Amino acid sequence: MEQALKLLDEVRDRIRRKHYSIRTEKSYVDWIRRYILFHGKRHPRDMGAPEVEAFLTHLAARKNVAASTQNQAFSALLFLYREVLGL
Repeated sequence: MEQALKLLDEVRDRIRRKHYSIRTEKSYVDWIRRYILFHGKRHPRDMGAPEVEAFLTHLAARKNVAASTQNQAFSALLFLYREVLGL
């Protein structure tokens, strides 16, 4: 889990450099943490589109989240993969 904590620090750093709001930072970090925990604490670098899809489907099907909430989770994961991991 130490790797995940370091990764979340990288996420925070990148968000701050891009001047996103503190609320966005907290939200994105929370969604990324949930994503990592959902997949058994695997590092996001070892996962990809199928895992993202599985997580978002879980939110919609099992957690009954609103479309806007699912979209926010997707945006957080997109930020993680594009801006932090460079994938």
